[in-house]
Amino acid sequence: MSTHVDVALHPIDDPKFAARCKATLDANGALVLEGFFRAESIEKIVAQSATQVDGVFYAGSTHNVYLTDADESLPPDHPFNRQVVSSKGLIADDQVPQDSPLREVYGSAIFQRFLCDVLGIDAIYPYADSLSSINVHFADAGRELGWHFDNSSFAVTMLLQKPEGGSRFEYVANVRDADAGEMGFDQVGSVLDGQAHVDVLDFEPGALVLFRGRNSMHRVTPTEGDTTRLLAVFAYNDEPDVRLSDSALTTFFGRTS
Repeated sequence: MSTHVDVALHPIDDPKFAARCKATLDANGALVLEGFFRAESIEKIVAQSATQVDGVFYAGSTHNVYLTDADESLPPDHPFNRQVVSSKGLIADDQVPQDSPLREVYGSAIFQRFLCDVLGIDAIYPYADSLSSINVHFADAGRELGWHFDNSSFAVTMLLQKPEGGSRFEYVANVRDADAGEMGFDQVGSVLDGQAHVDVLDFEPGALVLFRGRNSMHRVTPTEGDTTRLLAVFAYNDEPDVRLSDSALTTFFGRTS
């Protein structure tokens, strides 16, 4: 794994380093580790991804920020029902080459233990389906990821290629409390209307980002310029044998297997 991860800069097998990372994530809801992946490993992943362009699936639907169906008992302009656009594309786990650095690091016991320590969980597991564990997201000019909350309690991503402009990761922390059933409609409306203060996470290719997006509303603004934004997603669960539903697989990947 040290072939790909700069363990001198980020000693992920050191419990004290993991504890510092956990404190940052707990305080801010986000952790950015710049230079986590070595430049030559990023170059290899980008080159491999370039060969997959014809296999990218682009979802063309709109969605609400809760990633659920609309509630017909509420008016169309209610914050729960307002629609946003997500137009990025992605390749699924079964399209990621077997010799990809992404696959080696994803399956590393040291990396998984580090994530558990930072996230404060006992264990993490890959998805049980063949599509969801590792994804690479593609966003060329004009493509974006609309405002939303994550269904999972954490996200682990790594920027592979940064475009000339746009593609800002914007977020508003603690908009809702999903566990308490408080959906934060007023603040959701303010964010959608452009009236709320928005924070920005800025990071460079090779940065590992951990983000708690279940209660924090976030988006990626449209890409500007000729360079496609590439982002790798390491998707784990804190329980074994979890797979996405067939409807979710079809939405995200255009297929179920």
